[in-house]
Amino acid sequence: MSDAHQLPKVVPRASLWASLREAIRGSEADYTSIPLRRAVLLLAIPMMLELLMESTFAVVDIYFVGKLGPSAVATVGITETFLFLLYSVAMGLATAVTAIVARRIGEHHRDGAAVAAVQSILIGLAASLPFAVIGIVYARELLALMGADAWALEHGYRYTQWMLGTNVVIMLLFIINAVFRGAGDAATAMRVLFVANGLNIVLDPLLIFGWGPVPAMGIEGAAVATVIGRGVGVLMQVYVLWRGVQHIRVGRRHLVVDVPVALGILKTSLGGIGQMMIGMTSWIFLMRILAGVGSTAVAGATIALRILMFTLMPAWGLSNAAATLVGQNLGAGQPERAEAAVWRIGWYNMVFMVGVSGLYFLFHDAMIGWFSDDAEVIAIGGEWLRILSYSYFVYGWWMVSVQAFNGAGDTMTPTWINLVFFWLIQIPLSYALAITLGWQHSGVFWGVFISETSVGLFTLWLFTRGRWKTRQV
Repeated sequence: MSDAHQLPKVVPRASLWASLREAIRGSEADYTSIPLRRAVLLLAIPMMLELLMESTFAVVDIYFVGKLGPSAVATVGITETFLFLLYSVAMGLATAVTAIVARRIGEHHRDGAAVAAVQSILIGLAASLPFAVIGIVYARELLALMGADAWALEHGYRYTQWMLGTNVVIMLLFIINAVFRGAGDAATAMRVLFVANGLNIVLDPLLIFGWGPVPAMGIEGAAVATVIGRGVGVLMQVYVLWRGVQHIRVGRRHLVVDVPVALGILKTSLGGIGQMMIGMTSWIFLMRILAGVGSTAVAGATIALRILMFTLMPAWGLSNAAATLVGQNLGAGQPERAEAAVWRIGWYNMVFMVGVSGLYFLFHDAMIGWFSDDAEVIAIGGEWLRILSYSYFVYGWWMVSVQAFNGAGDTMTPTWINLVFFWLIQIPLSYALAITLGWQHSGVFWGVFISETSVGLFTLWLFTRGRWKTRQV
């Protein structure tokens, strides 16, 4: 067995605690030359905490909105399906930005990284505008299109207006944190999300239920709290980027429109946007199938999805570390070190996902019960968590493999993989099981299990072929 495929060695305790402290504070280390174990720890710990904070937005919202009833939860779930389209654009751009910034940092070209950061922000601002206009003007129509009930159309549409109308804060939060991650300043991205999420946790119950002179805004208050928290996070990002951090700083000379760099970002991001769009829109079709089953099916699936997002975010943090290490080490001309980083992170991720699987299998109903006291909602959501527990260890390898491709700038390979496994397999299979065979919500859940287990195994096999090592960005 080659060194790249070996299990990670145990890190000495003293070294581990020193690395943990350095990871939280922020490190000036060169990730292309320090020991690989230390590089993984310095990047992965803050990235895991960052995305854990991001997922807490969703969990906190659904916890408090759940007190308003299944229709309110279903409204959030349906709105989330449209936000998935926005997330696909934001995450696709972020994928390209991380790859390009990481490559420039690996080449020791910090001015190039700063110029790429500015161009990505300009692109994000332009991309957010259509979503805002459509969300503000057509909120009710969008909810009706997805089969929302009468309560959602009368009361819940303002939540949709807020979330889509102010989507620029979501877009910039993703993109600028991707700049920090690509540069290796993962601790900065973590601190931004900590502040933003802390505000959301405080404001959510205050604005939803009211307190003293603050009126109760209901489901609309959840959206306002989220927008304020993320908005403050974006302001913090811009300030830090301008002031400068360990590996990147934007100055006046970088505040220009650089068409070649912008086109390079767009070209690389097309694959990232495509893979995210395909994956995210598949959830829209799945939620539409569940909406035909009933509001409780949508509510149960929505709660399960929020728990899924919460538990997956640390794993995505580990995977993002793979993207940064691949990009920087390819930039430094060290492809074998890049591959070794992916295998090491893959083992870490598998161990984490096996632990999560055990929690899902043992406590699935109890987890859903934290967010709803409706017996049918608990049964449906719990069933999905239990089914997911059977395949999570494979899914962990898929996440790391995909981010390895993305970190190398090869965003088209995951796009084609997603197209086949999500659109051509997952959606038809879920529909056939749920509707044609009459399995209802269970059919959707098993369709997801089969397709995502298959895509994980195939993507890992494709990664071992090694063609991503020659990608230029």
